[in-house]
Amino acid sequence: MDDFKIVVFILAILITLTAIANKKKFPFPVLLVAAGLIIGFVPQLPNLALDPDVVFVIMLPPLLYDAASKTSWHEFRTSIRPISALAITLVFFTTTAVAVTAYYFIPGFTWPLAFVLGAVVSPPDAVAASSIIKGLGLNQKVITILEGESLVNDASALIAYRYAVAAVTTGTFVFWKAGLQFLLVAGAGILIGVVTGYLFVLAHKKIVNNPVVETSLTLLSPFVSYLAAEQYHFSGVLAVVSTGLVTAWRAPEVFSYEARMRARVLWDTLIFLLHGFVFILIGLQLPLIIRGLGNYPLTEILGYGLLISAVTILVRILWVFAGAYWLNFFQGKKTGTDHSPGYENSSDTWKNVVVVAWTGTRGVISLAAALALPLLLADGTPFPKRHSIIFLAFVVIFVTLVVQGLSLPLLIRLLKIKPQSNTDAEEKDLKLYLASHTFHFIEEGSAISADYRLKEQLKKKYELLITDLTKEIRRHKKAKRNDEEVRALPQDALLEAQLEINKFQRALLVKLHKEGEFSDAVIRQVEREMDINELKLDLRVPKEE
Repeated sequence: MDDFKIVVFILAILITLTAIANKKKFPFPVLLVAAGLIIGFVPQLPNLALDPDVVFVIMLPPLLYDAASKTSWHEFRTSIRPISALAITLVFFTTTAVAVTAYYFIPGFTWPLAFVLGAVVSPPDAVAASSIIKGLGLNQKVITILEGESLVNDASALIAYRYAVAAVTTGTFVFWKAGLQFLLVAGAGILIGVVTGYLFVLAHKKIVNNPVVETSLTLLSPFVSYLAAEQYHFSGVLAVVSTGLVTAWRAPEVFSYEARMRARVLWDTLIFLLHGFVFILIGLQLPLIIRGLGNYPLTEILGYGLLISAVTILVRILWVFAGAYWLNFFQGKKTGTDHSPGYENSSDTWKNVVVVAWTGTRGVISLAAALALPLLLADGTPFPKRHSIIFLAFVVIFVTLVVQGLSLPLLIRLLKIKPQSNTDAEEKDLKLYLASHTFHFIEEGSAISADYRLKEQLKKKYELLITDLTKEIRRHKKAKRNDEEVRALPQDALLEAQLEINKFQRALLVKLHKEGEFSDAVIRQVEREMDINELKLDLRVPKEE
């Protein structure tokens, strides 16, 4: 019961601080970690220890699934080369660099223990990365690379972690066997994820006009995928990511509009709560970690933590710039989508490389992996340096979150990277494409009623829409050539009038609800239809910058 009370208390703090962070434009992960630190040192509050099983089994699958389901497969595939370089080779390179540093500079660290520490702190975190870069207006390809890296790198790091821990507990390690095992674990995890994704896609196809069940299935799929892979000791992380990508790829075909609307609201709320809870939990762990150190000199091990943090940051910077030079991160082969706004302005290439190099925040995966270290070795003796590894991991997480999280917006301003709205012009192009083809369908399609007046009315409607869209697209292109900001057109009188009518109807509906002249069921149905109509109107209202 005490734990439940502290969970409710943390949720109240989370909601309050998030509102403050949004109003003040402050990176909310940093604010929540700091709040967790403060809460953790309040003596009246009970300790809430971070259970690694809760992180890996309950929190991680939905967080990864949500991030993967929002990732475009086309963009992910186009950026697979830099994503692989960061998510696989950089993880192993960081693991090795940290291991070498720990072995030569931290007393008592053997090679196996040093590699355990390296594997723990090597992967940037998907939760931290998506939270830090959200709303910064970065180039779409930069976002794809950072989010794609954070989706895949956990698998690389956790596999390296598994073998490093086995080397400590058993005293044996064979490199070539570990390499083959890595390919098996990763490949089988991806295969299980793809199969699971297609099975759920088939289930969604069979379910018609039942948005509640469809939404519930989206909650179930990441856990089924993760547990199915982990049951056979394959990569649950890659399984969930693969399931999310498959679902996102087939979503337009299998989800009804009602299911999409319900699922979007549900998942936005769930991910908001999980994100916030994770960051507060990270801060809450410090008092417990310090107590676990016993009489170990705090200032000394803090210095080691800062050293390891500097190594992880520096290695990433060097690797990304070397990779940008040798692999040509942001140029690559030209594809048919390179004309889109998100891929323009090649003169900013080096700025994008700087952003990728600096965005390497660690998070809950590193801390959970450290806390999951076994207490005892195979012979029954305590796991050596366990508390030191946990503390060092916490320092790396805190330093990367605070230093990189707070400085990234400033870095973007110093580099003079203009925030990009990559969807507006492309959205108008898509609407024009749909309107043009719809006009030809009305003119030639046999499915439309043979009523001549109806056809002429529909054709006139789409002719006007095509004309308006064409004018807007020309305005955007002209403003872009002149390097001017496109100002939103004023609302037309009909739209303003309809919004005023909606306000009147809602007030009238509230009055009828209070008077009880109509049943609640009927009122809720009419209210739902009004919600949908108002959403459609709201999408047409020009947004102020």
